[in-house]
Amino acid sequence: MPLWDSAPSLWDSIDHPLTPNNRCGRNRRSHLLRTAAGFLPAFSGKASRRIFLSVEGPPVDIVPYIILLFIGYLVFTLDKHKELLPAPPLLAGVGIVLSFIPAFSGLSITADTIYHVLLPGLLFVGAYQFRASLFRRYAGSILSLSTLGIVLTIGLAGSVIYFIAGPAASVTFSGAMLLAAVFIPTDPVSVIQILSRDMNDELVVSVVEGESMINDGTSIVAFTLLLGWYTSSEQTIMTGLLELFLATIAATALGLAAGWLFSKAVHITHDRQYQIMLSIVVAYAVFLGAEALHMSGVIAVVCAGLVLSHTFEVSEKEDHFREALDGFWGVAEASILSILFLFIGIAAAPFLTHGLWLICAAIFLVTVAARWLVAEGLLRFLPITHRAEPMERFLISISGVKGAISIYLILKLQEESAPNIDILTSISFTVVLLSLLVQSVAIHPAAAKMAKKD
Repeated sequence: MPLWDSAPSLWDSIDHPLTPNNRCGRNRRSHLLRTAAGFLPAFSGKASRRIFLSVEGPPVDIVPYIILLFIGYLVFTLDKHKELLPAPPLLAGVGIVLSFIPAFSGLSITADTIYHVLLPGLLFVGAYQFRASLFRRYAGSILSLSTLGIVLTIGLAGSVIYFIAGPAASVTFSGAMLLAAVFIPTDPVSVIQILSRDMNDELVVSVVEGESMINDGTSIVAFTLLLGWYTSSEQTIMTGLLELFLATIAATALGLAAGWLFSKAVHITHDRQYQIMLSIVVAYAVFLGAEALHMSGVIAVVCAGLVLSHTFEVSEKEDHFREALDGFWGVAEASILSILFLFIGIAAAPFLTHGLWLICAAIFLVTVAARWLVAEGLLRFLPITHRAEPMERFLISISGVKGAISIYLILKLQEESAPNIDILTSISFTVVLLSLLVQSVAIHPAAAKMAKKD
């Protein structure tokens, strides 16, 4: 029904001083309706309904996200003992509860949403806040864990996962390797603050944070190769390795160039507001541009952030530049993390009602043990300048909490139509949630014990 056909009822529903008993009121109302009818024929049908709805209030789809953001605010504000129970596992738990409410269970949580909307900002803020001098100092440990360490951990953990889950859950060897790749990425957001507060160990904090940045990119590379193997892709492993290696090199070059250009632009942009605007453009333009060119967006934006960090360090106005960006990106990071970890709980909830919890618990222990063995071997025996002590190596190992990248990989896995995808998805979500809860809680007592020994 056209909008003007319902105009009398709309007018009558308004508490207006011009009553029907008033001749002047009736004449004025008729004049208004005739005038409106003269302008509205072009907006009949669906168009008129769109215009009418647009002035009633905000789109309903936005409301759940505003509520999620408010819940994140409450959790971060009311969690007075963050070292005992950090916010990320709390948010994931709240997300599981919210999944029983239709307004939240129906939210569209896709791999693309996490990868293209939430992830670029998190990667950029983590990279530019990480001091380039610390990256250079501990580059041996960071790069060995995030490259060779990934290959060794996937091989070791995948073999044991196949032995555990193969007979009981019908997981193939390639499926076990794919699961191991899902559990490789680390997300230190829930442990870095605890490590920094409980102990004054630059090596542990720097290696955990630096490894996570590079690990995000290399783990996606490993997952992509193993997913192609699992889904019987015609592409060979060697061909895929070569293409991904070239794409990574190109992404590194793109990120370095973009970071250099941004660092020059920052120096000629004196207003802080415009510096923040430019940083948003760079974070997302570099990431999305690299992906459009079939490069690694993760590697590109991390490199851009590290170049910016180096520029800040050698500048006399380092405090000015960091303060300008930190004000905005600090708020943005907390907001993104709130929505992200609530998403994790909401997305995981439907896949937690299974009979494989004992197997999942065993797989979780296997992933932790495999990471510890690999980190212990690499950091102890490789010719690294700054060698970690045994307790430092242990802390680095258990700090490999799963988070955003693992959830992105699970959602990508869920999109495939290969056999046993539901089983792999259920195992993956369960192990990631166990990691969030157990490892996040274990960090504080381990770090406090090490601090006492020192």
